Amino acid sequence: MRRGMNQIIEAIRPTLGPRPRVVAIDRVLSQKMPELLDDGGTIAKRIVQLQNLDEDVGAMFVRGVLWNLHDQVGDGTATAAVLLQKIYNEGARYLASGGNAMRLKDHLEEGLRAILDEIRGMTVQVEGEENLARIAESICHDAALAKMMGEIFDIVGEFGRLEIRTGQGRELDREYTEGMYWERGLLSREMITNHKQMRTELEDSAILISDLEIQDPRQILPVLELVIKDKLPALLIVAGKLSDGAIAFLLANRGLDGFRAAAVQTPGRSAEDQAWALEDLAVLTGGRPFVKAAGDTFEGVRLEDLGRARRVWADCHNFGIVGGKGDPRAIRQHIAALQAAYEAALEAAPREKLLKRIGKLLGGSATLWVGGATELEIESRQAIAERTAAAMRCAMMEGVVPGGGVALLGCRPALQRKMEQSTDADERAAYRILVAALEEPTRTIVANAGYDVHETLGQINLARTGYGFDVNAGQVVDMMEAGISDASHVLKSAVYVAVGSAALALTVDVLVHRQERSEPAATPKQSKRKRL
Repeated sequence: MRRGMNQIIEAIRPTLGPRPRVVAIDRVLSQKMPELLDDGGTIAKRIVQLQNLDEDVGAMFVRGVLWNLHDQVGDGTATAAVLLQKIYNEGARYLASGGNAMRLKDHLEEGLRAILDEIRGMTVQVEGEENLARIAESICHDAALAKMMGEIFDIVGEFGRLEIRTGQGRELDREYTEGMYWERGLLSREMITNHKQMRTELEDSAILISDLEIQDPRQILPVLELVIKDKLPALLIVAGKLSDGAIAFLLANRGLDGFRAAAVQTPGRSAEDQAWALEDLAVLTGGRPFVKAAGDTFEGVRLEDLGRARRVWADCHNFGIVGGKGDPRAIRQHIAALQAAYEAALEAAPREKLLKRIGKLLGGSATLWVGGATELEIESRQAIAERTAAAMRCAMMEGVVPGGGVALLGCRPALQRKMEQSTDADERAAYRILVAALEEPTRTIVANAGYDVHETLGQINLARTGYGFDVNAGQVVDMMEAGISDASHVLKSAVYVAVGSAALALTVDVLVHRQERSEPAATPKQSKRKRL
Protein backbone atom coordinates (compact mmCIF):
# COMPACT_ATOMS: atom_id res chain seq x y z
CA MET A 1 0.00 0.00 0.00
CA ARG A 2 2.83 2.41 0.83
CA ARG A 3 4.54 1.68 -2.49
CA GLY A 4 1.33 2.57 -4.35
CA MET A 5 0.87 5.80 -2.40
CA ASN A 6 4.48 6.81 -3.03
CA GLN A 7 4.25 5.98 -6.72
CA ILE A 8 1.32 8.31 -7.41
CA ILE A 9 2.68 11.09 -5.18
CA GLU A 10 6.09 10.96 -6.87
CA ALA A 11 4.26 11.66 -10.14
CA ILE A 12 2.77 14.80 -8.55
CA ARG A 13 5.77 16.05 -6.53
CA PRO A 14 7.54 17.75 -9.49
CA THR A 15 4.57 20.09 -10.03
CA LEU A 16 4.82 21.93 -6.67
CA GLY A 17 6.07 25.49 -6.71
CA PRO A 18 6.38 28.46 -9.06
CA ARG A 19 9.01 26.70 -11.18
CA PRO A 20 7.40 23.30 -11.69
CA ARG A 21 8.24 20.53 -14.06
CA VAL A 22 5.39 18.94 -15.97
CA VAL A 23 3.97 15.44 -16.22
CA ALA A 24 3.18 13.94 -19.64
CA ILE A 25 0.19 11.58 -19.69
CA ASP A 26 -0.97 9.56 -22.69
CA ARG A 27 -4.49 10.20 -23.94
CA VAL A 28 -6.42 6.94 -23.76
CA LEU A 29 -9.15 7.59 -26.34
CA SER A 30 -7.29 9.89 -28.70
CA GLN A 31 -4.27 9.92 -30.97
CA LYS A 32 -3.37 13.46 -29.93
CA MET A 33 -0.07 14.24 -28.25
CA PRO A 34 0.13 13.52 -24.50
CA GLU A 35 -1.33 15.94 -21.99
CA LEU A 36 1.30 18.10 -20.33
CA LEU A 37 0.08 18.80 -16.80
CA ASP A 38 1.32 20.56 -13.67
CA ASP A 39 -1.91 20.21 -11.66
CA GLY A 40 -1.73 17.53 -8.98
CA GLY A 41 -5.48 16.91 -8.85
CA THR A 42 -5.77 16.33 -12.60
CA ILE A 43 -2.67 14.13 -12.67
CA ALA A 44 -4.12 11.99 -9.89
CA LYS A 45 -7.42 11.66 -11.72
CA ARG A 46 -5.72 10.49 -14.92
CA ILE A 47 -4.09 7.54 -13.10
CA VAL A 48 -6.85 4.95 -12.89
CA GLN A 49 -5.08 1.72 -11.90
CA LEU A 50 -1.75 0.16 -10.94
CA GLN A 51 -0.97 -3.37 -12.02
CA ASN A 52 -0.13 -4.67 -8.55
CA LEU A 53 -3.40 -5.01 -6.60
CA ASP A 54 -1.89 -4.17 -3.19
CA GLU A 55 -0.12 -1.10 -4.54
CA ASP A 56 -3.27 -0.10 -6.39
CA VAL A 57 -5.16 0.21 -3.08
CA GLY A 58 -2.69 2.83 -1.85
CA ALA A 59 -2.62 4.69 -5.15
CA MET A 60 -6.41 4.84 -5.45
CA PHE A 61 -6.70 5.98 -1.83
CA VAL A 62 -4.44 8.96 -2.61
CA ARG A 63 -6.19 9.56 -5.93
CA GLY A 64 -9.58 9.89 -4.24
CA VAL A 65 -8.23 12.16 -1.50
CA LEU A 66 -6.53 14.55 -3.92
CA TRP A 67 -9.35 14.69 -6.43
CA ASN A 68 -11.87 15.50 -3.71
CA LEU A 69 -9.59 18.32 -2.52
CA HIS A 70 -9.27 19.57 -6.10
CA ASP A 71 -13.06 19.57 -6.45
CA GLN A 72 -13.58 21.51 -3.22
CA VAL A 73 -10.93 24.25 -3.41
CA GLY A 74 -9.30 23.93 -6.85
CA ASP A 75 -5.72 24.06 -5.57
CA GLY A 76 -3.40 22.72 -2.86
CA THR A 77 -3.26 19.15 -4.15
CA ALA A 78 0.52 18.99 -4.58
CA THR A 79 1.05 20.44 -1.09
CA ALA A 80 -1.39 17.91 0.37
CA ALA A 81 0.33 15.08 -1.53
CA VAL A 82 3.84 15.71 -0.18
CA LEU A 83 2.52 16.28 3.35
CA LEU A 84 0.52 13.04 3.25
CA GLN A 85 3.50 11.10 1.90
CA LYS A 86 5.88 12.29 4.61
CA ILE A 87 3.40 11.68 7.45
CA TYR A 88 2.47 8.22 6.21
CA ASN A 89 6.04 7.06 5.55
CA GLU A 90 7.35 8.32 8.90
CA GLY A 91 4.29 6.94 10.70
CA ALA A 92 4.72 3.51 9.09
CA ARG A 93 8.35 3.38 10.28
CA TYR A 94 7.26 4.25 13.80
CA LEU A 95 4.56 1.57 13.79
CA ALA A 96 7.07 -0.99 12.51
CA SER A 97 9.22 -0.22 15.55
CA GLY A 98 6.35 -1.02 17.92
CA GLY A 99 4.18 2.12 18.05
CA ASN A 100 0.41 1.98 18.51
CA ALA A 101 -1.55 2.93 15.38
CA MET A 102 -4.72 4.19 17.05
CA ARG A 103 -2.90 6.29 19.65
CA LEU A 104 -0.66 7.73 16.94
CA LYS A 105 -3.73 8.60 14.88
CA ASP A 106 -5.34 10.42 17.83
CA HIS A 107 -2.22 12.47 18.50
CA LEU A 108 -1.75 13.32 14.82
CA GLU A 109 -5.28 14.69 14.77
CA GLU A 110 -4.57 16.67 17.94
CA GLY A 111 -1.51 18.13 16.24
CA LEU A 112 -3.65 18.97 13.20
CA ARG A 113 -5.87 21.16 15.37
CA ALA A 114 -2.81 23.03 16.62
CA ILE A 115 -1.57 23.59 13.04
CA LEU A 116 -4.94 24.94 11.91
CA ASP A 117 -5.02 27.32 14.88
CA GLU A 118 -1.58 28.64 13.96
CA ILE A 119 -2.59 29.18 10.32
CA ARG A 120 -5.67 31.11 11.41
CA GLY A 121 -3.44 33.36 13.51
CA MET A 122 -1.27 34.20 10.47
CA THR A 123 -4.17 34.99 8.15
CA VAL A 124 -4.58 38.53 6.81
CA GLN A 125 -7.35 39.87 4.58
CA VAL A 126 -6.60 41.06 1.07
CA GLU A 127 -8.22 43.61 -1.23
CA GLY A 128 -7.35 45.87 -4.14
CA GLU A 129 -6.56 45.03 -7.76
CA GLU A 130 -2.78 45.03 -7.33
CA ASN A 131 -2.81 42.75 -4.29
CA LEU A 132 -5.28 40.40 -5.94
CA ALA A 133 -3.07 40.21 -9.02
CA ARG A 134 -0.07 39.29 -6.86
CA ILE A 135 -2.05 36.50 -5.23
CA ALA A 136 -3.17 35.26 -8.63
CA GLU A 137 0.42 35.20 -9.88
CA SER A 138 1.53 33.16 -6.88
CA ILE A 139 -1.12 30.61 -7.90
CA CYS A 140 -0.84 30.52 -11.70
CA HIS A 141 2.74 31.81 -12.29
CA ASP A 142 1.48 33.65 -15.39
CA ALA A 143 1.91 37.45 -15.15
CA ALA A 144 -0.57 38.35 -17.91
CA LEU A 145 -3.27 36.01 -16.60
CA ALA A 146 -2.67 37.17 -13.01
CA LYS A 147 -3.06 40.84 -13.95
CA MET A 148 -6.36 40.14 -15.66
CA MET A 149 -7.60 37.98 -12.78
CA GLY A 150 -6.76 40.77 -10.34
CA GLU A 151 -8.82 43.24 -12.36
CA ILE A 152 -11.77 40.87 -12.78
CA PHE A 153 -12.08 39.88 -9.13
CA ASP A 154 -11.58 43.46 -7.97
CA ILE A 155 -14.69 44.33 -10.03
CA VAL A 156 -16.97 41.32 -9.54
CA GLY A 157 -15.90 40.27 -6.03
CA GLU A 158 -15.38 36.82 -4.52
CA PHE A 159 -18.88 35.62 -5.40
CA GLY A 160 -19.00 37.33 -8.79
CA ARG A 161 -19.79 35.30 -11.86
CA LEU A 162 -16.81 34.45 -14.09
CA GLU A 163 -17.09 32.46 -17.31
CA ILE A 164 -13.81 31.14 -18.77
CA ARG A 165 -14.09 30.49 -22.50
CA THR A 166 -11.90 29.77 -25.51
CA GLY A 167 -10.77 32.95 -27.26
CA GLN A 168 -10.29 33.52 -30.98
CA GLY A 169 -6.82 35.06 -30.90
CA ARG A 170 -3.56 34.42 -29.09
CA GLU A 171 -4.07 36.88 -26.26
CA LEU A 172 -6.24 37.07 -23.15
CA ASP A 173 -9.30 39.30 -23.17
CA ARG A 174 -12.23 40.00 -20.85
CA GLU A 175 -15.76 41.27 -21.15
CA TYR A 176 -18.05 42.60 -18.42
CA THR A 177 -21.83 42.29 -18.39
CA GLU A 178 -23.96 44.68 -16.37
CA GLY A 179 -26.65 43.07 -14.26
CA MET A 180 -27.27 39.34 -14.34
CA TYR A 181 -28.10 36.91 -17.11
CA TRP A 182 -29.33 33.37 -17.68
CA GLU A 183 -28.50 30.89 -20.46
CA ARG A 184 -31.89 30.85 -22.13
CA GLY A 185 -32.86 33.08 -25.03
CA LEU A 186 -35.80 34.39 -27.03
CA LEU A 187 -38.45 31.89 -28.05
CA SER A 188 -38.68 33.47 -31.50
CA ARG A 189 -36.27 35.43 -33.68
CA GLU A 190 -39.23 37.60 -34.68
CA MET A 191 -38.97 39.24 -31.26
CA ILE A 192 -35.56 40.75 -32.07
CA THR A 193 -35.80 44.56 -32.38
CA ASN A 194 -32.11 45.42 -32.81
CA HIS A 195 -31.03 43.38 -35.84
CA LYS A 196 -27.52 44.78 -35.80
CA GLN A 197 -26.82 43.37 -32.33
CA MET A 198 -29.39 40.55 -32.76
CA ARG A 199 -31.12 41.33 -29.47
CA THR A 200 -34.06 43.15 -27.96
CA GLU A 201 -34.16 45.53 -25.00
CA LEU A 202 -37.13 46.48 -22.84
CA GLU A 203 -37.09 49.54 -20.58
CA ASP A 204 -39.06 49.63 -17.30
CA SER A 205 -40.36 46.15 -17.97
CA ALA A 206 -42.87 43.99 -16.15
CA ILE A 207 -41.80 40.34 -15.89
CA LEU A 208 -44.08 37.31 -15.86
CA ILE A 209 -42.14 34.50 -14.13
CA SER A 210 -43.23 30.93 -14.87
CA ASP A 211 -42.33 27.52 -16.20
CA LEU A 212 -45.76 26.99 -17.79
CA GLU A 213 -46.16 25.69 -21.34
CA ILE A 214 -48.46 28.13 -23.13
CA GLN A 215 -50.30 26.39 -25.93
CA ASP A 216 -53.40 28.58 -26.28
CA PRO A 217 -53.05 32.37 -26.78
CA ARG A 218 -55.96 32.83 -24.38
CA GLN A 219 -53.72 31.64 -21.53
CA ILE A 220 -51.70 34.87 -21.62
CA LEU A 221 -54.67 37.13 -22.42
CA PRO A 222 -55.26 38.07 -18.72
CA VAL A 223 -51.63 39.14 -18.40
CA LEU A 224 -51.65 41.28 -21.53
CA GLU A 225 -54.94 42.92 -20.57
CA LEU A 226 -53.55 43.76 -17.12
CA VAL A 227 -50.30 45.21 -18.44
CA ILE A 228 -51.92 47.27 -21.21
CA LYS A 229 -54.68 48.52 -18.89
CA ASP A 230 -52.12 49.79 -16.38
CA LYS A 231 -50.10 51.34 -19.26
CA LEU A 232 -46.90 49.46 -18.48
CA PRO A 233 -44.47 50.04 -21.36
CA ALA A 234 -43.05 46.52 -21.68
CA LEU A 235 -43.50 42.88 -20.70
CA LEU A 236 -41.06 39.98 -20.57
CA ILE A 237 -42.63 36.53 -20.37
CA VAL A 238 -40.52 33.74 -18.90
CA ALA A 239 -42.17 30.44 -19.84
CA GLY A 240 -41.32 26.81 -20.44
CA LYS A 241 -42.77 26.94 -23.94
CA LEU A 242 -44.90 29.13 -26.22
CA SER A 243 -46.81 27.69 -29.15
CA ASP A 244 -46.59 29.34 -32.55
CA GLY A 245 -50.10 30.69 -32.02
CA ALA A 246 -49.17 32.21 -28.65
CA ILE A 247 -46.05 33.80 -30.15
CA ALA A 248 -48.10 35.28 -33.02
CA PHE A 249 -50.67 36.63 -30.54
CA LEU A 250 -47.92 38.27 -28.46
CA LEU A 251 -46.30 39.83 -31.53
CA ALA A 252 -49.67 41.09 -32.77
CA ASN A 253 -50.13 43.10 -29.56
CA ARG A 254 -46.64 44.52 -29.69
CA GLY A 255 -46.58 48.19 -30.68
CA LEU A 256 -50.05 48.94 -29.34
CA ASP A 257 -49.74 52.34 -27.62
CA GLY A 258 -45.96 51.88 -27.59
CA PHE A 259 -46.24 48.54 -25.78
CA ARG A 260 -43.29 46.16 -26.30
CA ALA A 261 -43.11 42.47 -25.41
CA ALA A 262 -40.77 39.49 -25.64
CA ALA A 263 -40.70 35.91 -24.36
CA VAL A 264 -37.77 33.78 -23.20
CA GLN A 265 -37.49 30.17 -22.11
CA THR A 266 -37.38 29.29 -18.42
CA PRO A 267 -33.70 28.88 -17.39
CA GLY A 268 -32.37 25.51 -16.29
CA ARG A 269 -32.11 22.08 -17.87
CA SER A 270 -33.49 20.06 -14.96
CA ALA A 271 -36.61 20.60 -12.86
CA GLU A 272 -34.43 21.46 -9.87
CA ASP A 273 -32.42 24.04 -11.83
CA GLN A 274 -35.63 25.61 -13.14
CA ALA A 275 -37.12 25.82 -9.64
CA TRP A 276 -33.99 27.60 -8.40
CA ALA A 277 -34.02 29.99 -11.35
CA LEU A 278 -37.68 30.88 -10.75
CA GLU A 279 -36.97 31.48 -7.07
CA ASP A 280 -34.01 33.76 -7.82
CA LEU A 281 -35.93 35.68 -10.49
CA ALA A 282 -38.84 36.22 -8.12
CA VAL A 283 -36.63 37.54 -5.31
CA LEU A 284 -34.62 39.73 -7.67
CA THR A 285 -37.59 41.35 -9.41
CA GLY A 286 -40.23 41.20 -6.66
CA GLY A 287 -42.59 38.99 -8.63
CA ARG A 288 -44.32 35.70 -7.97
CA PRO A 289 -43.42 32.50 -9.81
CA PHE A 290 -46.23 30.62 -11.57
CA VAL A 291 -45.27 26.95 -11.31
CA LYS A 292 -46.61 24.14 -13.48
CA ALA A 293 -46.14 21.51 -10.78
CA ALA A 294 -48.39 23.52 -8.43
CA GLY A 295 -51.18 23.72 -11.02
CA ASP A 296 -50.84 27.51 -11.41
CA THR A 297 -52.53 29.44 -14.22
CA PHE A 298 -52.60 33.10 -15.16
CA GLU A 299 -56.28 33.50 -14.33
CA GLY A 300 -56.74 36.18 -11.72
CA VAL A 301 -53.19 37.47 -12.14
CA ARG A 302 -52.58 40.73 -10.26
CA LEU A 303 -50.16 43.55 -10.91
CA GLU A 304 -48.16 42.71 -7.78
CA ASP A 305 -47.60 39.17 -9.14
CA LEU A 306 -45.40 40.59 -11.88
CA GLY A 307 -41.73 41.32 -11.33
CA ARG A 308 -40.25 44.64 -12.40
CA ALA A 309 -36.85 45.70 -13.71
CA ARG A 310 -35.28 48.91 -14.94
CA ARG A 311 -34.07 47.19 -18.10
CA VAL A 312 -34.31 43.73 -19.65
CA TRP A 313 -32.36 42.41 -22.63
CA ALA A 314 -32.51 39.15 -24.55
CA ASP A 315 -30.91 37.53 -27.57
CA CYS A 316 -31.19 34.09 -29.11
CA HIS A 317 -29.06 32.47 -26.39
CA ASN A 318 -29.37 34.48 -23.16
CA PHE A 319 -31.50 37.00 -21.34
CA GLY A 320 -30.50 39.46 -18.66
CA ILE A 321 -31.95 41.79 -16.05
CA VAL A 322 -30.50 45.13 -15.04
CA GLY A 323 -31.87 46.90 -11.98
CA GLY A 324 -34.31 44.32 -10.61
CA LYS A 325 -36.85 46.01 -8.34
CA GLY A 326 -37.23 43.32 -5.70
CA ASP A 327 -37.22 44.14 -1.99
CA PRO A 328 -33.55 44.89 -1.08
CA ARG A 329 -33.93 43.29 2.35
CA ALA A 330 -35.39 40.10 0.87
CA ILE A 331 -32.56 39.99 -1.68
CA ARG A 332 -29.91 40.35 1.07
CA GLN A 333 -31.53 37.61 3.13
CA HIS A 334 -31.74 35.33 0.10
CA ILE A 335 -28.08 35.92 -0.78
CA ALA A 336 -27.03 35.28 2.84
CA ALA A 337 -28.92 31.98 2.84
CA LEU A 338 -27.23 30.93 -0.42
CA GLN A 339 -23.80 31.91 0.92
CA ALA A 340 -24.38 29.82 4.05
CA ALA A 341 -25.42 26.88 1.87
CA TYR A 342 -22.31 27.38 -0.29
CA GLU A 343 -19.99 27.30 2.73
CA ALA A 344 -21.73 24.19 4.09
CA ALA A 345 -21.71 22.27 0.78
CA LEU A 346 -19.01 19.62 0.42
CA GLU A 347 -19.57 18.38 -3.13
CA ALA A 348 -18.18 20.36 -6.07
CA ALA A 349 -21.32 20.34 -8.26
CA PRO A 350 -23.70 21.87 -5.66
CA ARG A 351 -21.05 24.45 -4.71
CA GLU A 352 -20.64 25.51 -8.34
CA LYS A 353 -24.40 25.90 -8.82
CA LEU A 354 -24.74 27.91 -5.62
CA LEU A 355 -21.84 30.13 -6.65
CA LYS A 356 -23.50 30.90 -9.98
CA ARG A 357 -26.78 31.75 -8.26
CA ILE A 358 -25.05 34.09 -5.83
CA GLY A 359 -23.16 35.74 -8.66
CA LYS A 360 -26.37 36.38 -10.57
CA LEU A 361 -28.06 37.97 -7.57
CA LEU A 362 -25.11 40.18 -6.73
CA GLY A 363 -25.11 41.55 -10.26
CA GLY A 364 -22.17 42.08 -12.56
CA SER A 365 -20.36 39.24 -14.31
CA ALA A 366 -17.25 38.76 -16.39
CA THR A 367 -16.15 36.52 -19.23
CA LEU A 368 -12.45 35.70 -19.62
CA TRP A 369 -11.47 34.77 -23.17
CA VAL A 370 -8.36 32.58 -23.17
CA GLY A 371 -6.29 32.55 -26.36
CA GLY A 372 -3.11 30.82 -27.37
CA ALA A 373 -0.93 29.67 -30.25
CA THR A 374 -2.13 26.05 -30.17
CA GLU A 375 -5.14 24.10 -28.96
CA LEU A 376 -2.97 22.44 -26.32
CA GLU A 377 -1.78 25.81 -24.99
CA ILE A 378 -5.36 27.12 -24.80
CA GLU A 379 -6.58 23.99 -22.96
CA SER A 380 -3.73 24.22 -20.47
CA ARG A 381 -4.22 27.94 -19.88
CA GLN A 382 -7.96 27.50 -19.39
CA ALA A 383 -7.38 24.81 -16.76
CA ILE A 384 -4.88 27.07 -14.98
CA ALA A 385 -7.35 29.98 -15.11
CA GLU A 386 -10.13 27.86 -13.58
CA ARG A 387 -7.83 26.65 -10.81
CA THR A 388 -6.64 30.20 -10.14
CA ALA A 389 -10.20 31.55 -9.99
CA ALA A 390 -11.23 28.92 -7.43
CA ALA A 391 -8.22 29.63 -5.22
CA MET A 392 -8.71 33.40 -5.49
CA ARG A 393 -12.29 33.11 -4.29
CA CYS A 394 -10.99 31.27 -1.23
CA ALA A 395 -8.33 33.94 -0.68
CA MET A 396 -10.87 36.76 -0.84
CA MET A 397 -13.27 34.97 1.51
CA GLU A 398 -10.83 33.92 4.24
CA GLY A 399 -7.60 35.82 3.60
CA VAL A 400 -4.03 34.78 2.85
CA VAL A 401 -0.90 33.57 4.62
CA PRO A 402 2.81 33.69 3.63
CA GLY A 403 3.39 31.37 0.67
CA GLY A 404 6.19 29.09 -0.42
CA GLY A 405 5.62 26.76 2.56
CA VAL A 406 6.57 29.52 5.02
CA ALA A 407 3.21 29.44 6.83
CA LEU A 408 3.70 25.73 7.52
CA LEU A 409 7.24 26.33 8.76
CA GLY A 410 5.79 28.90 11.15
CA CYS A 411 3.63 26.19 12.74
CA ARG A 412 6.63 24.14 13.90
CA PRO A 413 7.35 26.01 17.18
CA ALA A 414 3.84 25.28 18.52
CA LEU A 415 4.28 21.55 17.86
CA GLN A 416 7.81 21.53 19.27
CA ARG A 417 6.53 23.06 22.51
CA LYS A 418 3.85 20.36 22.74
CA MET A 419 6.45 17.68 22.10
CA GLU A 420 8.73 19.02 24.86
CA GLN A 421 5.83 19.05 27.34
CA SER A 422 4.76 15.47 26.60
CA THR A 423 6.04 12.26 28.21
CA ASP A 424 3.93 9.89 26.08
CA ALA A 425 5.96 8.11 23.38
CA ASP A 426 3.16 7.97 20.82
CA GLU A 427 2.33 11.65 21.33
CA ARG A 428 5.95 12.73 21.00
CA ALA A 429 6.26 10.63 17.84
CA ALA A 430 3.17 12.24 16.34
CA TYR A 431 4.50 15.77 16.91
CA ARG A 432 7.95 14.81 15.64
CA ILE A 433 6.40 13.40 12.45
CA LEU A 434 4.31 16.54 11.91
CA VAL A 435 7.28 18.87 12.43
CA ALA A 436 9.23 16.98 9.80
CA ALA A 437 6.24 16.94 7.42
CA LEU A 438 5.72 20.72 7.69
CA GLU A 439 9.15 21.23 6.09
CA GLU A 440 8.35 18.98 3.14
CA PRO A 441 6.50 21.53 0.91
CA THR A 442 9.39 24.03 1.23
CA ARG A 443 11.95 21.30 0.56
CA THR A 444 10.04 20.22 -2.55
CA ILE A 445 9.60 23.76 -3.92
CA VAL A 446 13.32 24.47 -3.48
CA ALA A 447 14.37 21.13 -5.02
CA ASN A 448 12.04 21.56 -7.99
CA ALA A 449 13.62 24.96 -8.69
CA GLY A 450 17.11 23.40 -8.67
CA TYR A 451 18.52 24.85 -5.42
CA ASP A 452 20.32 23.04 -2.61
CA VAL A 453 17.66 22.09 -0.05
CA HIS A 454 19.84 21.92 3.08
CA GLU A 455 21.59 25.22 2.40
CA THR A 456 18.33 27.00 1.60
CA LEU A 457 16.51 25.69 4.69
CA GLY A 458 19.43 26.85 6.79
CA GLN A 459 19.05 30.37 5.40
CA ILE A 460 15.30 30.35 6.08
CA ASN A 461 15.75 29.12 9.66
CA LEU A 462 18.19 31.97 10.34
CA ALA A 463 15.83 34.60 8.92
CA ARG A 464 13.00 36.34 10.73
CA THR A 465 9.43 35.05 11.00
CA GLY A 466 7.55 35.31 7.71
CA TYR A 467 10.70 35.10 5.59
CA GLY A 468 11.14 32.39 2.99
CA PHE A 469 13.03 31.56 -0.18
CA ASP A 470 11.84 33.21 -3.40
CA VAL A 471 12.92 30.64 -6.00
CA ASN A 472 12.41 33.13 -8.85
CA ALA A 473 14.69 35.75 -7.26
CA GLY A 474 17.03 33.17 -5.69
CA GLN A 475 17.08 34.83 -2.27
CA VAL A 476 15.40 34.91 1.14
CA VAL A 477 12.66 37.59 1.28
CA ASP A 478 9.67 38.69 3.33
CA MET A 479 7.07 36.57 1.53
CA MET A 480 4.08 38.88 2.06
CA GLU A 481 6.01 41.96 0.94
CA ALA A 482 7.20 40.06 -2.12
CA GLY A 483 3.60 39.15 -2.95
CA ILE A 484 4.15 35.43 -2.39
CA SER A 485 1.11 34.12 -0.53
CA ASP A 486 -1.26 31.19 -0.24
CA ALA A 487 -5.01 31.30 0.26
CA SER A 488 -5.59 30.48 3.93
CA HIS A 489 -8.60 28.28 3.16
CA VAL A 490 -6.69 26.31 0.51
CA LEU A 491 -3.73 25.72 2.83
CA LYS A 492 -5.94 24.69 5.76
CA SER A 493 -7.86 22.32 3.49
CA ALA A 494 -4.61 20.78 2.20
CA VAL A 495 -3.28 20.26 5.73
CA TYR A 496 -6.58 18.89 7.00
CA VAL A 497 -6.83 16.41 4.14
CA ALA A 498 -3.18 15.34 4.32
CA VAL A 499 -2.98 14.78 8.10
CA GLY A 500 -6.42 13.23 8.42
CA SER A 501 -5.94 10.89 5.45
CA ALA A 502 -2.45 9.79 6.49
CA ALA A 503 -3.63 9.14 10.05
CA LEU A 504 -6.51 7.04 8.73
CA ALA A 505 -4.29 5.11 6.30
CA LEU A 506 -1.89 4.22 9.14
CA THR A 507 -4.69 2.24 10.81
CA VAL A 508 -5.14 -0.08 7.78
CA ASP A 509 -4.01 -3.61 8.70
CA VAL A 510 -5.68 -5.79 6.05
CA LEU A 511 -6.23 -5.44 2.30
CA VAL A 512 -9.08 -7.46 0.75
CA HIS A 513 -9.31 -7.74 -3.04
CA ARG A 514 -12.39 -8.75 -4.98
CA GLN A 515 -11.71 -10.89 -8.02
CA GLU A 516 -14.21 -11.90 -10.70
CA ARG A 517 -13.62 -15.51 -11.78
CA SER A 518 -15.01 -17.14 -14.88
CA GLU A 519 -17.78 -19.62 -14.12
CA PRO A 520 -19.49 -22.35 -16.19
CA ALA A 521 -22.57 -21.14 -18.02
CA ALA A 522 -25.37 -20.81 -15.48
CA THR A 523 -28.72 -22.51 -15.93
CA PRO A 524 -31.86 -20.35 -15.60
CA LYS A 525 -32.21 -21.41 -11.96
CA GLN A 526 -28.57 -20.76 -11.11
CA SER A 527 -26.91 -17.46 -10.40
CA LYS A 528 -23.29 -16.53 -10.99
CA ARG A 529 -21.29 -16.50 -7.75
CA LYS A 530 -18.70 -13.89 -6.89
CA ARG A 531 -15.78 -14.88 -4.70
CA LEU A 532 -13.48 -12.84 -2.51
